Amino acid sequence: MKINIKATNMDLTEAISDYIDKKVGSLEKLIDPNDTSIIADVEVGKTTEHHQTGDLFRAEINFHMAGKTFRVEETKDDLYASIDAAKDEMSRSIVSHKNKKQDLLRKGGAKLKDFLRGFRK
Repeated sequence: MKINIKATNMDLTEAISDYIDKKVGSLEKLIDPNDTSIIADVEVGKTTEHHQTGDLFRAEINFHMAGKTFRVEETKDDLYASIDAAKDEMSRSIVSHKNKKQDLLRKGGAKLKDFLRGFRK
């Protein structure tokens, strides 16, 4: 999996880059290890300089795999919290997509089994 990181309205430090690599890299266990075409585009940034309650940080993850694109955006008052929330939401999206594919396969198998049962009679 290739991870592209972009920072908007802030400096991208080594600590932030390592944290993003660790968090987004943990999504690899949810995907097919043989698929090398997977790209994760991560954008982090400070959204406002004049917000009454302080700075707001935004984390956006675009995940491209096998013709399917997932997009998640989270805004929090802490940069690391927004990265964590975006990673958790992306994880839910990928698992949901995998479950839908498996359910569709199981439904097709059940229909085929019913057809073959009716054929034997």
